[in-house]
Amino acid sequence: MGEISRRNFLKVSAAAGAGVLFAANGLSAKSPLDSDKTKYALVGTGHRSRMYQEAIYKTFKDNAVMVALCDLNKGRLTDAQKWCEEAAGYKPPIYDAKDFDIMIKEADPDFVIVTTVCGTHDKYIVRAMELGKDVITEKAMTTDEKKCQSIVDAQTKTGKKVKVTFNYRYSPPRTQVKDLLMSGVIGDILSVDFHWMLNTHHGADYFRRWHSRKINSGGLMVHKATHHFDLVNWWLSAVPVTVQALGKKEFYTPEMAKRFGLESSHQRCLTCPEKSKCGFELDLASNKYLNDLYLNNEKYDGYYRDQCIFRPEIDIEDTMNVMVKYSNNVTLSYSLNAFNAWEGYYIIFNGTKGRLEHKMEEQVYISGDGNIPGQIKSDGTYIKIYPLRGTAYSVDVWKGEGGHGGGDKLMLEDIFLPGKKNDKYLRASDQRAGAYSALTGIAANHSFVTNKEVVIADLVKNIGMPEFPPMPSKSEKVPMPSKSVTPKTKVE
Repeated sequence: MGEISRRNFLKVSAAAGAGVLFAANGLSAKSPLDSDKTKYALVGTGHRSRMYQEAIYKTFKDNAVMVALCDLNKGRLTDAQKWCEEAAGYKPPIYDAKDFDIMIKEADPDFVIVTTVCGTHDKYIVRAMELGKDVITEKAMTTDEKKCQSIVDAQTKTGKKVKVTFNYRYSPPRTQVKDLLMSGVIGDILSVDFHWMLNTHHGADYFRRWHSRKINSGGLMVHKATHHFDLVNWWLSAVPVTVQALGKKEFYTPEMAKRFGLESSHQRCLTCPEKSKCGFELDLASNKYLNDLYLNNEKYDGYYRDQCIFRPEIDIEDTMNVMVKYSNNVTLSYSLNAFNAWEGYYIIFNGTKGRLEHKMEEQVYISGDGNIPGQIKSDGTYIKIYPLRGTAYSVDVWKGEGGHGGGDKLMLEDIFLPGKKNDKYLRASDQRAGAYSALTGIAANHSFVTNKEVVIADLVKNIGMPEFPPMPSKSEKVPMPSKSVTPKTKVE
């Protein structure tokens, strides 16, 4: 659902209730409303929705049908409707964002898919459940504790299902890490060191888009790090208890623009008088996907996809450090930086029987530029085991192809294919996992301001414990380390 750069966006996106149905509605003779397939309605037709549209229009069209599309941008709505007609042979009705309730009543979907700006997720998630519908939502599930509480309370009251799409859980290498930890190869885990790097292509892009304002995204601690915090929660089969953090913005600033040799920051790349000498220029017109999705449709909502990354109104951090204590007494040291020379992460698990180290590098891309997001670089990815006083060794990494390390394909199969198989890793997640992953970042945002430790239970009540697989016991006996001299730990 497009980004927010102009004042009218928030005014429009905040509105809910009666409105005017967009023109060009209408179903072809092959009406999806007459189908026995599972029915989906989608709210938010920006870039984040494309994966779900592709799945419903093409990959899983034998099982799924799109019965309605909703957005505040008429241009993207009609484009999505046209894509469905071309790919699947029917035209789902399209609705203004103000007509969400009308859409639910008229289209009567089985599921509502929410892919709007993160700061508006709660409005559609809660209202869909109140109207009797199950929900599939993009992460982050929401952006602050009040919105999170409203989702938790609505789910408890209505009993409807909420699926939060954490595709990283499904990425084969990350599933493999979970498998190794469950096996007890390093015993029970005592501490974790996790460092995520965003490069100056993908990382900079967060500062161009709606993500650059916390009211929309919750900042990188919520919008981006919800991926990472969910992985740690799931890897540990535990939830955060306390959070303490420091954050700052020092790279994407007007001062840095001048240090790079520019005279000042500007509004956007398209009209920037200095774009010829700026290495961060994003030329929307030169990329067909970005041109069609954003540049051609900005006249409908005033959203600029190519805003200057150095403009002074940006209020999200680019440098973050977090300490987390978990319900199983594990401690996490985490960092996120958005201006690095490469994209990816290091994570280290320290256990009672040894240490697991995992590194993953990802290919360069900019969101929506046509490249595969989060694609793995095989030559920059490994998993190593360091047994306590034993010989270190590498393990062959499980292969993952496609978006987000191969996670997108497997997650979509889990969502759209009938007849679910048992999953010993319990990768599917609901509002409980969505809450705890977001709340780690929300708590960090509070700690940035107060310089104090934040207790998760003080933010949101009655979340419940997510479903996690069992992990090695913290009470079982551990073998005594050998007295022999520690062997070499070089891993080929």
